[in-house]
Amino acid sequence: MYDTGTRQQALTLLRSGAKNSAVARMPSVPLGTIGYWKHMDRAKRGECPGRRSPLCPRCDGCELDEVAYAYLLGLHLGDGHIAQSRAMRVPSLSISCTDSRPGLIDACVRVMESVLPGNHASRVRRQGCFEVKVYSKHLTCLFPQHGPGKKHERRIALEAWQREIVDAHPWAFIRGLIHSDGSRITNWTTRLVGGERKRYEYPRYFFTNSSTDILGLFTHALDRVGVDWKATNQSRTAQNVSIARKASVALMDAHVGPKH
Repeated sequence: MYDTGTRQQALTLLRSGAKNSAVARMPSVPLGTIGYWKHMDRAKRGECPGRRSPLCPRCDGCELDEVAYAYLLGLHLGDGHIAQSRAMRVPSLSISCTDSRPGLIDACVRVMESVLPGNHASRVRRQGCFEVKVYSKHLTCLFPQHGPGKKHERRIALEAWQREIVDAHPWAFIRGLIHSDGSRITNWTTRLVGGERKRYEYPRYFFTNSSTDILGLFTHALDRVGVDWKATNQSRTAQNVSIARKASVALMDAHVGPKH
């Protein structure tokens, strides 16, 4: 309805600080049209007020909480998945946490919101667990291991920038993996002491996963921090990594600890 010259004249006045009502009187354009032109002009220049999409450490170069990221990466490789359906504008990252571990659920919420500041992590009640979820269009930037199919049926490898973070913060990564697919248990055996067989108990950590790639990432991190481990009783579906030596268990207790 209005020629380009009229619109450009109005925008020039608006950019100089003139009020919408004053500009509307000059070219005889309705106030609502002036407001729309101003909004579209500011949006094109990135000056539109209101909520903006949170920045991404990978796309925008903003600061990343690396300790929180290493922990969340471990949780994601264990019990997490990224999904997006036709009904969802952006993908979601979901971490399943048993409802008997409220501390783990709280920690998961904290690290999600630390890694993706400006995004709200929610808790969705499921049978026997909570699904901790966060939505962001940048999830696939931060977790490039996402892909179709099950994790143990495809290759899982860290990118160079992820390896740098994991190598710098191996304990956070180990903690995330243990808190997802690991456990701390008490084993027992018997010993002959003074001719009498006595029961002997000792703590032990296990990590169980069906992906040889994820197991390799876990054991690589253990090697970096000096934790002794061994693979045990591999089945057709999963393999255990056991940590039983006293000094290594003490290290794990100091830096990881049991789920809670």
